[in-house]
Amino acid sequence: MAEVFGLHTFVDLLHFFPFRYVDKTQWVTIAQLQPHLAEIQIKGTLVHLEEVPQKRGARLVGHFSDETGSMELVWFKGTKWLRQNLKIGQQYSVFGKVQRFGSTYSMPHPDMEVYPAEKTQFTPSIRPIYPSSERLQNAQITQKIMGNWVMELLMQYGKHLEETLPSSLLERHGLIGLPQALFHIHFPKNLPLLAQAQKRLKFEELFFIQMQLLRNKAIRRSKVKGYPFNEVGRYFNEFYQNHLPFELTHAQKRVVKEIRSDLGSNAQMNRLLQGDVGSGKTMVAVLCFLMAVDNGFQSCLVAPTEILAQQHYKGVSELLSPLGLRVGLLTGSVKNKERTSLLTALKEGEIHVLVGTHALLEDPVVFHHLGLAVVDEQHRFGVAQRAKLWHKNEIPPHVLVMTATPIPRTLAMSLYGDLDISVIDELPPGRQEIKTVWRTDAHRLKVFGFIKQQIALGRQVYVVYPLINESQAMDYKDLMDGYDSITREFPMPDYQVSIVHGQMKSEDKAIEMDRFVRGISQIMVATTVIEVGVNVPNASVMVIESAERFGLSQLHQLRGRVGRGADQSYCILMSADQVGEDAKLRLHTMTQTNDGFALSEVDLKLRGPGDLMGTQQSGALQLKIADLTKDQELLSLARGEAIKILQADPALSQTEHVLLKKAFTSILQHKNIWNYIS
Repeated sequence: MAEVFGLHTFVDLLHFFPFRYVDKTQWVTIAQLQPHLAEIQIKGTLVHLEEVPQKRGARLVGHFSDETGSMELVWFKGTKWLRQNLKIGQQYSVFGKVQRFGSTYSMPHPDMEVYPAEKTQFTPSIRPIYPSSERLQNAQITQKIMGNWVMELLMQYGKHLEETLPSSLLERHGLIGLPQALFHIHFPKNLPLLAQAQKRLKFEELFFIQMQLLRNKAIRRSKVKGYPFNEVGRYFNEFYQNHLPFELTHAQKRVVKEIRSDLGSNAQMNRLLQGDVGSGKTMVAVLCFLMAVDNGFQSCLVAPTEILAQQHYKGVSELLSPLGLRVGLLTGSVKNKERTSLLTALKEGEIHVLVGTHALLEDPVVFHHLGLAVVDEQHRFGVAQRAKLWHKNEIPPHVLVMTATPIPRTLAMSLYGDLDISVIDELPPGRQEIKTVWRTDAHRLKVFGFIKQQIALGRQVYVVYPLINESQAMDYKDLMDGYDSITREFPMPDYQVSIVHGQMKSEDKAIEMDRFVRGISQIMVATTVIEVGVNVPNASVMVIESAERFGLSQLHQLRGRVGRGADQSYCILMSADQVGEDAKLRLHTMTQTNDGFALSEVDLKLRGPGDLMGTQQSGALQLKIADLTKDQELLSLARGEAIKILQADPALSQTEHVLLKKAFTSILQHKNIWNYIS
């Protein structure tokens, strides 16, 4: 059990919560059985047991009857143990789902108990159903056995369990005590008591998560010193007054002020910058680079892909070169002499801003004086990778993590509760809203016709395929089949088609991307490698194939590759003629709004936080009972209480916080309940 569910102590078992409950207050007779019934409960007598041969082994069939009729109980596993322990002529209560074969009803693998139950046995009317596994089932650790273990623990140790939350907090929010909550989460006497237990335990889980995040934040601010950027000097002012290519939005100005305040303090900045696709995050980063240069520091910008790194390098270089500042590019493709020369210039302080991929995090990369690290699309980097940035200088550099993946408020509060958060919630003026439509395979010829019209107007088109896993042959085949159909419909010499996917060499990808950027090819067939970083203002049409296979946030990211020029842009979601209900909701939602934050809330409800953030972050979201998609109000309440307590009593030394401190210290010692972002 420990290997499967992480159960090592009796406290772990008490916090091994049921994932659902069944109501055993109702009884039916065999004569009342119907095929559509959910789980039902019957009392009767086991009349006969027999083994029935089948292709593999044999199934055990029990003939079961009451005063109104008879039915079958069927088992396919554990038959030896059942034959030894079930008694013919004994009365049992059986619980489970029934199936009908002809005129006979059967119940596979029923939950059975002797009837009437022994008076000493606890028989709650609302029964817990615990997570299980094949190993537990093979070991005959049934729901009944699990329940008995938990009941025995509660009977022996329940009254000795110490409260973890202050009594004033419990009273303020009408929360029941911990022993009572643990009893009723496992064995609720009624549904209202179950709801009270769930509320209390959810609150506690979210509360201690927030306590840890806020504690980390306070420690960082008080103990992790940062390089103070004391002045906004000539480089920043020269750029802002004479080289800024467009007027900043009010949101950008607000964010720059927030960052400036952080950089001017003696504490290390650790800030998350959220902004929808095209909101101007990169310009904010450039202004931060200039603050660093004005104070004698170098900066770096880390991107998850070579395409995005090259795009950033090109953009940042164009903005900073008029000021005489040098920008370097370091990716896996930079080799030998070029790499050696670059690293030497970096170490000697000749490079002011280094843009790169994961290669930038390697040990041989040594800065002269790194003061600011910007991480773009930060959720694509593991925690250990980001932590390497801390060791690139004696004092950790200021850290700005940016994402164009809109993060729901509850997820931001939970994943990034130890960061300060800035949001660019405004797009530059003049941007036209992208028109999004959903079309099925039956409309493909009309879609091709529309693409030809757009190309005739001088526009360019993306066609994206869902290469979910580069190693999956089927995905790759879909991409190549799609490329073949596009080249047949758009033949040379009238059309030029480029293709980019993750299995190509970096130099080949760069050549294909360059052809599209320069307008030589009109159509770019690609996988999601173009999800971030590709900026071609002339591209006005995004066709997303098999759109039902993407999440909303990824669809929104892909849509953001168009709409960057002055022309009206379009996003066409292509799907199979028949799709599931969740897919229908996602695709319909995409056609209704361009608001990334609104989409992220829907995506969170549909997919859950682990899927939303990707596998690198999923370990941070293994909640035992709380649900970020449903418990948003409770999360806000828990964070508010955590803030209030830590502000009034940072050391938790007051008398009313003695038990709280004991519980919190135990959590910190035994496991890190949340991950560190940097």
